Amino acid sequence: MSTQMYKLQNFAAGEWVTGTGAMTSLVDAVTGEVIGETSSGGLDFQAMLDYARRVGGPALRRYTFHERALMLKRIAIALMARKEEFYPLSYHTGATRTDSWVDIEGGIGTFFAYASRGRREFTNERFHVEGPTEPLSKNGTFVGRHILVPMEGVAVHINAFNFPVWGMLEKLAPALLAGVPCVVKPSTTGSHLTHAVFKAILDTNELPAGALQLICGEARTLLDHVTEQDVVAFTGSAATGQKLKSHASVMRHSVRFNMEADSLNCCMLGPDAVPGTEEFDLFVKEVVREMTTKAGQKCTAIRRTIVPAGLEEAVIQAISKRLGTTTIGNPTTEGVRMGPLASRGQVTSVSESAAAIRAAAERVYGGGDFAVVGADREKGAFYAPELLYCADPLSRLEPHDIEAFGPVNTIMPYRDLGEAVQLARMGKGSLVGSLVTHDPKVAQEVILGTACWHGRMLVLDRTSAKESTGHGSPLPNLVHGGPGRAGGGEEMGGARGVTHYLQRVALQGSPSMLTAITREWTKGAEEHKDEVHPFRKTFDELQVGDTIITKSREITLKDVEAFAALSGDKFYAHMNDEEARSNGVFEGRVAHGYFIVSAAAGLFVDPALGPVLANYGLEKLRFTKPVYPGDSIHVRLTVKQKTAKDTPEGTIPQGVVEWDVEVFNQHNEPVAVYSILTLVARQRAAAQAA
Repeated sequence: MSTQMYKLQNFAAGEWVTGTGAMTSLVDAVTGEVIGETSSGGLDFQAMLDYARRVGGPALRRYTFHERALMLKRIAIALMARKEEFYPLSYHTGATRTDSWVDIEGGIGTFFAYASRGRREFTNERFHVEGPTEPLSKNGTFVGRHILVPMEGVAVHINAFNFPVWGMLEKLAPALLAGVPCVVKPSTTGSHLTHAVFKAILDTNELPAGALQLICGEARTLLDHVTEQDVVAFTGSAATGQKLKSHASVMRHSVRFNMEADSLNCCMLGPDAVPGTEEFDLFVKEVVREMTTKAGQKCTAIRRTIVPAGLEEAVIQAISKRLGTTTIGNPTTEGVRMGPLASRGQVTSVSESAAAIRAAAERVYGGGDFAVVGADREKGAFYAPELLYCADPLSRLEPHDIEAFGPVNTIMPYRDLGEAVQLARMGKGSLVGSLVTHDPKVAQEVILGTACWHGRMLVLDRTSAKESTGHGSPLPNLVHGGPGRAGGGEEMGGARGVTHYLQRVALQGSPSMLTAITREWTKGAEEHKDEVHPFRKTFDELQVGDTIITKSREITLKDVEAFAALSGDKFYAHMNDEEARSNGVFEGRVAHGYFIVSAAAGLFVDPALGPVLANYGLEKLRFTKPVYPGDSIHVRLTVKQKTAKDTPEGTIPQGVVEWDVEVFNQHNEPVAVYSILTLVARQRAAAQAA
């Protein structure tokens, strides 16, 4: 392991700045040696936040969601190419290669995930239109829409010591995608790794000036300077989180505050999962993995293990046996499966917390001497796994109130599912709970009984085990957070994580006015009609609101029967008058809804070779009124929205056009409404083709 000394600088207002005054030492968790130092002394926090608001925010907001998403993708590619630089730094924190993989490559994965979602789920605009149009008046001249716009402040990210990379990147990804500049404040412990990845991000030159700043060292008066448009996201202990959340400036300015705190997460063994079943073995494996991964230093780790009464001894023996195969030591030594805690201070903290829990529980595994491979146990921050048993968990609160943030777990029995649910709820709010069972009835009772006390819940059985990511793995497409003790916040969760950095605004006005603002056609807005069929126009020539009204077509009985024969859909309502009338829904034989959609396409499609390249989607289809043989239909086709695509080199430049489609009968009553999506060539491609 390298003995390089790290003198970490801060990155403030576009410059690397060495802190002044007393330095904080960075200590190798394995050897206890000082490997570096840092300080935030001399930093002007107010100036840093002002710089982010004044320089970084406007620069980021000039880009669209899609452009910012592509920045994330390019950064992620660059970081992945340099990932092997970060693993040696991670070993100083006590993390094994597997632990580091979750932190480093899992963190980079959040950038990839948000790069993808940014282009799939957000518009290629500097704002995002959310939800449908809300009718607000009888005649449709007054309507409402919701839009989301970036907050015009700065995101202050205060991160914990246990995941120096993932903890930073999972907050940065949604914030940067939203267009909000960030100030990163990692825990000083492990900050050398955060610093290296942060610098690698800057090396890509993808982000504009002011988008990112870094504080290595104490935050001191940082929150004194937050204002109304700022956002604070905190990960750490519940006690520290509550203190920061109640900070005078946060309270006075109603600053958005997202808190993800430690919690007493539980894992429950279903009554069906007895020894000898696949579920019992899965349960034991999951509990041990959560105790030993990152040496139990995960805010999602299992702290409370809830098992059926009568199975306690079997569970204790099985978990103890598996823990006995865990090799503790230097993470760079082959065969080591669990490294040290992050610091000697953590050893003291975990030891004291475990002792407090033991006032209500007995130790059934751990304690005493233990072997350490490839390191000096006395110099490093090593702590052996410790398994406790609380015989009366309903009356003793210690296992439900005290968290030992390390490889410590308490087993507690339940007599029936009602009691199991009660025990799960006694954690007062958790990031994650898990249940191991193959019985759907057990799963339903437990999940619905405990869901409101958890941010995420995993049901694990033999069917999902092979592909399950496990109890303790937050994923960028699912929310990470929890109620009560867990902080009441939500991070990630796909697009939900981005909206934490956006302001939702309710717009009211006429359809034409809202169309002009959102660049998305709203029903009732002005329609543009000319002699050129819209399918003859390139993406650039098309305008939101371009409309055609087609000629009419009579729907005949012969049409209905031909479609039935061709499609194979001979549902009785299409084939038999008497049976169709018998259901009380139809007056007689009715045309297939999908035939109406097909016939509508025949009315509005221009068949000749032109800028329209492909139809690749149909959304929100509703059949609003039956069409009977003898009825006539016509179509209104309107350009609803245009989204330019980033197309690879050698591919025809193109964009996505969403068309609003409404099919009417001869009485001008809508019979079908939907949207279609087409790929349309841009001006340059059409010119090249000509």
